[in-house]
Amino acid sequence: MEKEKLKSMPKVELHCHLDGSLSRSFISQELGREVDPTELQVAYGCRSLKEYLEKFDLPVQCLQSEKSMRKAGYDFIRSVAAENMKYVEVRFAPLFSAHEGFSTEQVIEALLNGLEDGRKDFGTESNIIVCAMRHQSEEDNLAMFRAARNFLGEGVCCGDLAGDEAAWPMKNFVYLFEEAKQLGLPFVIHAGECGSAENIREAVECGARRIGHGIAMKGHPDIIKLVKDTRTGVEMCPISNLQTKAVEGPEDYPMREFLDNGLLVTVNTDNRTVSNTSISRELGFIQETYGIRDDELKLMMENAVRVSFAGDSVKDRILKEIRAFG
Repeated sequence: MEKEKLKSMPKVELHCHLDGSLSRSFISQELGREVDPTELQVAYGCRSLKEYLEKFDLPVQCLQSEKSMRKAGYDFIRSVAAENMKYVEVRFAPLFSAHEGFSTEQVIEALLNGLEDGRKDFGTESNIIVCAMRHQSEEDNLAMFRAARNFLGEGVCCGDLAGDEAAWPMKNFVYLFEEAKQLGLPFVIHAGECGSAENIREAVECGARRIGHGIAMKGHPDIIKLVKDTRTGVEMCPISNLQTKAVEGPEDYPMREFLDNGLLVTVNTDNRTVSNTSISRELGFIQETYGIRDDELKLMMENAVRVSFAGDSVKDRILKEIRAFG
């Protein structure tokens, strides 16, 4: 599919972090100085996830007040709308912004207001995914989930677990997600980004509706079958995964394996600014690198709609637009 057509294709994105996707102009304005792209974007020769995560320091500094959080939500929607994004689920860790005088509830409400401002001006529908962080205490993560639960169905769609998967495996968080179930808070989980297929199995068995990344399933037919049988969505982030060295090289990336096994594969950016990417760029990349056909691109967009937390009327409308595109 040619570049302009890729850009105009109706899109849905499910795995996109707010702090890693803010525009350089927004961050420059918030910091009161011109920010160089190299301060926000990972270099071509990025060596690890640790190096990649260093690019989040400046954006997080810009998310510490009601005004800046609301502006961030608007900036995010403005950016994604530029490539015909119909619906997006944006995730962030409220505890990175909450502090004395700016509660978790106020953090979430400010972002919701910014996203709504953006919807009014640009038309892109959205929901928020709140991220518990692996390095934070169970008590703090649970308190955050309880606060977010108050906004469920009013802009917050689910919880997530993010952070250093290698240091804090999924088995440490079974209680947290049992409590999330008791709260009635659905969840998705980052799993299988850092080489542990067992994290994916445990996340699915815990009740995760989708798996973030999931590439460690490669070559594990039993876990692939589990994910398929449970109709668990798979949020793949090709360019980010290659930058963080989650796989050795492009030839090791399991997109074709997952598609051919009938998984509900979706394509995502992970972090638009840090990875210097967009869904249009991701789609072009997987067509060139893995021979993904035009009909498979549409299938993955349809998958994204189906495994999203969008309301039924929004899903029906977007599915019609995707099917009519051609």
